[in-house]
Amino acid sequence: MSPAGNKLIRGALLALLIIAALFAYRHFQRGKGEEEAPKPRTVGVAAAGIGSVNVYFQAIGTVTPPSTVTVRSRVDGELVALHFVEGQFVQEGDLLAEIDPRPYQVQLQQAKGALATDEALLKQAVLELERYRKLIREHSVSEQQVETQEGTVGRQEGAVISGRAAVAEAELMLTYCRITAPISGQTGLRQVDPGNMIRASDSTGIVVITQMRPMNVVFTLVENRIGEVLRAMRAGGPLKVEAWGQDNGVLLESGELLSLDNRIDTATGTVKAKAVFANKEGRLFPNQFVNTRLLVKTLQDVLIIPSAAVQRNNEGFFVYAAEDGKAKLRAIRCGYSEDGRTVVEEGLKPGETVVTDGVDRLRDGMPISWRTPEENAAATGDAP
Repeated sequence: MSPAGNKLIRGALLALLIIAALFAYRHFQRGKGEEEAPKPRTVGVAAAGIGSVNVYFQAIGTVTPPSTVTVRSRVDGELVALHFVEGQFVQEGDLLAEIDPRPYQVQLQQAKGALATDEALLKQAVLELERYRKLIREHSVSEQQVETQEGTVGRQEGAVISGRAAVAEAELMLTYCRITAPISGQTGLRQVDPGNMIRASDSTGIVVITQMRPMNVVFTLVENRIGEVLRAMRAGGPLKVEAWGQDNGVLLESGELLSLDNRIDTATGTVKAKAVFANKEGRLFPNQFVNTRLLVKTLQDVLIIPSAAVQRNNEGFFVYAAEDGKAKLRAIRCGYSEDGRTVVEEGLKPGETVVTDGVDRLRDGMPISWRTPEENAAATGDAP
């Protein structure tokens, strides 16, 4: 082929390449424009409504029994018997343990014998005094003898009083050989076994009894909330307190606020509060950590939306309202939040629809389509 023919062919091929490139570019631009065209995003929505919200103050609390007693012996001696099982619930006055009573029985007999001797001597001294008083009228004895005998009677009366006290003390020590429960509650692990010698000075004791019903919980309140709590206490009587598990998933017990401490801890800026619980099922255990919720008041007829709809930026809180098929950014002022619900004080009206699911992908003015509340619940796994 001649050089002129080659040039013609190369020119034709170049023209075809240019045409193909232009066609591909236009196709790419058309496809890109189609991809960038806004498509409605499917979101979950809910309507703002009027309702009531409970206002709770939350804090971490410690379960504290009303009474804890370490049972100790008041006398020295051999522990001969235990009458309880570890972990047993006992009533006040129940027999728990016995100390060998024989040494104290002997002491009681000795005290009674000494008292009998003193009473006999007193009787003899009184009869002698009466005889002296008769003889002095006959001038057979001197006044000094009478006065001396009166002193003897007084000394013997004192000896009798001391003897009676010694008998009472011996009887008391004998009763101490039977150790009874000072309070009603649950026994812990025993600290000593029968056969051991125990003393009144022993610090460990025999067993610890803890009162389990009712049960107290001690928690703290921030000082700026004290006034509101006091006003609520004066207005409506005892306030309701809930004790929840550490993961806030299980309600352990409901009770009442018992009292507030009489001072603020300056180191923490908090005040201690104590609540009492019946604890009939024994769910509260001494020294257990629980999450407490103190019901202070109930807000009535307020505007409520799901907390999932509330977002925050540099300017404050906002929601996306569903209007005319678009997401409209709406600044709001939030109030109290509780159990996934938030009070809206400004920025919304009752009945307006807000986006609750898919909020993170939205922009102001973006087209949206939404699911019904039932469909949204099924999509988020909250359907019953």
